[in-house]
Amino acid sequence: MATKFLRSESRTEKMKLKSLLLRYYPPGIMLEYEKGGELNTRSIDLLDLSPSTDVSALVEEIQKAEPLITASRTDQVKLLIQRLKDKLGQDSDHKFYLFKVLRAHILPLTNVALNKSGSCFITGSYDRTCKLWDTASGEELHTLEGHRNVVYAIAFNNPYGDKIATGSFDKTCKLWSVETGKCYHTFRGHTAEIVCLSFNPQSTLVATGSMDTTAKLWDIQSGEEMFTLTGHSAEIISLSFNMSGNRIITGSFDHTVAVWDADTGRKVYTLIGHCAEISSALFNWDCSLILTGSMDKTCMLWDATNGKSVATLTGHDDEILDSCFDYTGKLIATASADGTGRVFSAATRKCITKLEGHEGEISKISFNPQGNRLLTGSSDKTARIWDAHTGQCLQVLEGHTDEIFSCAFNYKGNIIITGSKDNTCRIWR
Repeated sequence: MATKFLRSESRTEKMKLKSLLLRYYPPGIMLEYEKGGELNTRSIDLLDLSPSTDVSALVEEIQKAEPLITASRTDQVKLLIQRLKDKLGQDSDHKFYLFKVLRAHILPLTNVALNKSGSCFITGSYDRTCKLWDTASGEELHTLEGHRNVVYAIAFNNPYGDKIATGSFDKTCKLWSVETGKCYHTFRGHTAEIVCLSFNPQSTLVATGSMDTTAKLWDIQSGEEMFTLTGHSAEIISLSFNMSGNRIITGSFDHTVAVWDADTGRKVYTLIGHCAEISSALFNWDCSLILTGSMDKTCMLWDATNGKSVATLTGHDDEILDSCFDYTGKLIATASADGTGRVFSAATRKCITKLEGHEGEISKISFNPQGNRLLTGSSDKTARIWDAHTGQCLQVLEGHTDEIFSCAFNYKGNIIITGSKDNTCRIWR
């Protein structure tokens, strides 16, 4: 059982376990413990957990590696892992039905993003606003106004979900309160359009990527610029943090991806290997691998510790427009302008299955949290749900009258949002 545990810093320091919490996706147990009067958390990732796992043997293995899990906690941990196993075994085979059509903006939409629970979502638009919506009722909660040009990049600070960042063609990024819709900060400094942004997982920083070839890191609390990441020779169109928040990657039209130290702003590696623009770049869950997709029709896998290329995933006949890992990092999905998707094993780097059926390019692909379904959005005006292991199309979500550029599951996997160039968002559940 190749389960990864984070070892404790020192067995001699006094640490007292306060509580154990479940994390369903990816499966794991969060430990809340007290050390030196301070409350800390640590996670035990159970990425290899499956319906056939021997729970008792796994708990023994955990106890060897994690001194906080004492003998008196054995039964509790067994119970928690059994619950995780049961959850994994649950079939997520339900059909999705159209729940609401939102005519969201007077001009086309640019992006759609859900908060972690899926209770609300945001839309960005050419009308210079971002709107916050209640998923259950379809009601508009706030209109975030103030940008002087297209609102292009939008994000929640998940998992907290109490802040929103908006990046605009007006060269600024704004930070907003979800509760009140008030603007906390306007981050100024880029000299061209902001086209991508992301919060770090700790929600202390926002990163913005721009057509000016730089990315910037901003302090959420003070509103100050922390670092400018310089070194790319063309626009940055993709960026993402790793789970611990100490690394950030930027993908650029200069065909390279750069890995940066988020604490110092220094470049750690440049990933050189693609021969066309980068379309996506992201870490897997345990931050051991980086996946990059490119207009050169390939995806590449890189060792995140040394920046070396470990595999090139080939097979598509046209540009790769999107790529992703499942929550555990075992599977990789790719979406292409050739109208197909593919699923690869991260371990063997072999293609497991192809997703065939769309009649136009696929610009968006994502796994459900359970990792057994894939969602794709296409220029053929449909989104589709696929079996991630067999490649069978299980459902076609129809009704949009123009191409779908955004689609996403919520954290539980029971709600889908689709955003289209027809100026509408659809909520499916």
